[in-house]
Amino acid sequence: MKVYEIRDGFGIESLALATRPDPKPGPGQVLLRIRACSLNYRDLLLVKGVYNPKMNLPRIPCSDAVGEIVALGEGAKRYPVGTRVAGLFMPGWLEGDLNDAKAKTALAGSVDGLLSEYAVLPEESVVVVPEHLTDEEAATLPCAAVTAWNGLVEAGRVRPGETVLVQGTGGVSLFALQFAHLAGASVLLTSSSDEKLTRARQLGAKETINYRTNPEWGETVRKMTQGRGVDHVIEVGGAGTLAQSLRAVRTGGHIALIGVLSGYGQFNPLPILMKGVRVTGIYVGSGTMFEAMNRAIRLHQLRPVVDRVFPFEQAVEAFRYMESAAHFGKIVIRVA
Repeated sequence: MKVYEIRDGFGIESLALATRPDPKPGPGQVLLRIRACSLNYRDLLLVKGVYNPKMNLPRIPCSDAVGEIVALGEGAKRYPVGTRVAGLFMPGWLEGDLNDAKAKTALAGSVDGLLSEYAVLPEESVVVVPEHLTDEEAATLPCAAVTAWNGLVEAGRVRPGETVLVQGTGGVSLFALQFAHLAGASVLLTSSSDEKLTRARQLGAKETINYRTNPEWGETVRKMTQGRGVDHVIEVGGAGTLAQSLRAVRTGGHIALIGVLSGYGQFNPLPILMKGVRVTGIYVGSGTMFEAMNRAIRLHQLRPVVDRVFPFEQAVEAFRYMESAAHFGKIVIRVA
């Protein structure tokens, strides 16, 4: 089978097409013919050697994919051949709380990812994807969608009538916008692009802020909420944006800490104490969360926002496109 490997050091230029033997499913496993993979910012950091510079190479990148079950290992009987499924971001996190053992099973970390023509996964670590979605849309769910669902619904416990601040227009952010809208919450969204802000309003964002022309956007959010602040913040920036998020959130509000798009650094934790803010670290989610999210997606016929689809032969270009930060929503690689 054909696969993409990070080899001979890190960097997008290190991604290379290679051939490996076709895998065979073992006991309790299923063999997937991969149809599509989606990219996450984590994948870019991994390829560039930022996420885990000590990672053993070669390594197949990409944690998110949808595929068709084409063979069953001995004893596997949960799904029949022909079922379209997606793998869990962490095949070991089926339910309950996250722990060290579950975290170590994350795909494209200490084990290979799914940017390949075939892959083998435990049968309990795949879920049936909503039937109304295309392969490219379904491939966006395992990391970005589950992360947004966990941060807003599971950990955030969002309620109708509440306010949600969403940062940016990447995959997690747009899923958060869509899920908040389904929950009856009002969404405020930030971006550095007026064009992207216009598109976000078309998706349901009530208020938008250009953070490049309005760097003190935390204060602007408070004015937009009559001085109260928002109930929830989907924090994807990290240290560079957290101070503004703490300004924007209400006393007793919730911040789902998800990403580090603005880099690493220091911030003053005093507002967390003084305002009684609940900060939750979100590292994707479990299989039970994935299943619950899929039920909501099916019920509301929600469709993920896919910016651009690249053919398998142009996977390197897909990573370069993600590096440009020009995308609105998800970037997908069509494999089969």
